[in-house]
Amino acid sequence: MKRRRHGKEAVLLMGAMLMGMPAASCADLSLQDAIDMALEQNTSLRITQKNEDTAQAELDQAKIENGLQIKGSESLGATMHSSSEPDSSNNTLGVTASYPVYTSGKSEANIDSSKLGLEAAKLSTERSRENLKLNVIKAYYDALEARRTVDVRQETVDKYQDHYTNVQQLYSAGSKARIDVIRSSVELSNAAQNLIKAQNSYEVDLAALRNYINMDRNEPLNLTSDFSYDHFDIDMNDCIDYAYRNRKDLLVDTYKYQQEEDALKAAKAEFGPSVTVSAGPNWTNTFKPSNKSGSDTDFSAGATLSWDFWDNGLTRAKVRKAEVSRDIAKLNLTKDKEDIDLSVRQAYYNMREAEKRLNSTGDAVRQAEEDYFIAREKYRAGEGLMLDIIDAQEALSTARLNYISAEYDYARYKATVENAMGIELTDHEKEAAAKMLLTPADTAQAAVAAETEPVLQKPVTPANAKPDTSTKNLASAVQKAQNAKAAQNTQPVSTNASSVSSDQVASDLAEGEVSQ
Repeated sequence: MKRRRHGKEAVLLMGAMLMGMPAASCADLSLQDAIDMALEQNTSLRITQKNEDTAQAELDQAKIENGLQIKGSESLGATMHSSSEPDSSNNTLGVTASYPVYTSGKSEANIDSSKLGLEAAKLSTERSRENLKLNVIKAYYDALEARRTVDVRQETVDKYQDHYTNVQQLYSAGSKARIDVIRSSVELSNAAQNLIKAQNSYEVDLAALRNYINMDRNEPLNLTSDFSYDHFDIDMNDCIDYAYRNRKDLLVDTYKYQQEEDALKAAKAEFGPSVTVSAGPNWTNTFKPSNKSGSDTDFSAGATLSWDFWDNGLTRAKVRKAEVSRDIAKLNLTKDKEDIDLSVRQAYYNMREAEKRLNSTGDAVRQAEEDYFIAREKYRAGEGLMLDIIDAQEALSTARLNYISAEYDYARYKATVENAMGIELTDHEKEAAAKMLLTPADTAQAAVAAETEPVLQKPVTPANAKPDTSTKNLASAVQKAQNAKAAQNTQPVSTNASSVSSDQVASDLAEGEVSQ
């Protein structure tokens, strides 16, 4: 009677686990599709792009403050005399146009600082897009790894269920002890717990992916891309050198340092004079006394020289503050270069470690499968022990999970290395990112014009950016590899769609060096 109850419990447990599995009818989603959707509609990226509007408004404000301004004024006055003079009242209306002719360089410094701020905001948006791409890649591979982990856990449960059924039959025949049945039931229950946890991890990872691409949180997904080994053959020092010249956040730090230099110039400009010219008409209406009633019109023009000879040290304090801010910006630039060096090295070492694990775990899986088969057959023949079955199954599950982990660790760390290098988006991905900036009317117009000309947002080129001479071949090779990879993404099932082919990069780099 107890044996039957164990069998029913196992069947019910398996049914509950199968009900927890995702539905078969799901929306197909490749890795490249996920990246494109995130670049088009991620909410955090929309917030970051708003900083460009803020920077543009600050630039407009700086230009307006240094331009022509026209102001109007009106005054109403009345005078009551205690003497025999009659009371008087009048109304004056004036219009004055003013223009700052000279500000000792303060206005020019503010405008230059605002221009740098706008360029920095655009670069920050580009860097946020690159980081978003990395996050989507990681989330996608996390979900793939979780799905394959579910498969391994499910297979483990199935094997333990078969073994439990076999032990029950052997026990009924009197060839096995009752303790073997109990131990099999315990191992089946433990395997079921691991399966439930793996299924939950899969759903959590899918939820994170949906959040990045900002899609319906309840829509089932079928991830069509999978891991494909792509050897990364670029030297670590070349990666670091490339990052120094192409990381957009490092360019942003450079612009911030230049902004602090402009702020220092603006603070020092307050030591000098400023000249403003103004001109405008005035209309005066006199109401009292009655014998002077009427309207008078006059026109005034002049120049105003303003120069603070003594402000009790206020300007000097502003200059010292600006100097400290400039020094802090310079230190931040140095620190961020150090952080970039560290981030590239960490990602590179982790990628190589995962690559070594990937090469070593393949044989371990095959050996573990053979060991499990031998242990199972020996037990069925009455020559093996229950412990041999359990150890062999545990070793097989561990080997398979280690292999899966090595695969997706390599894919994630390879993408992290490329992100740490500052490799920009592909042309296809830039098109997807440009769609976020379009209004509904622009989107409709772009759809009509799609047959003749693609919608493409050109990358921002800073005004004072210097060409990358020492790594120009590497940059060209990276771009060629990206375009080749983007062409492959048009296939229904994309494999490792986000990664740059490092073999192609190394080949193109070598060709460039030979041609020189």
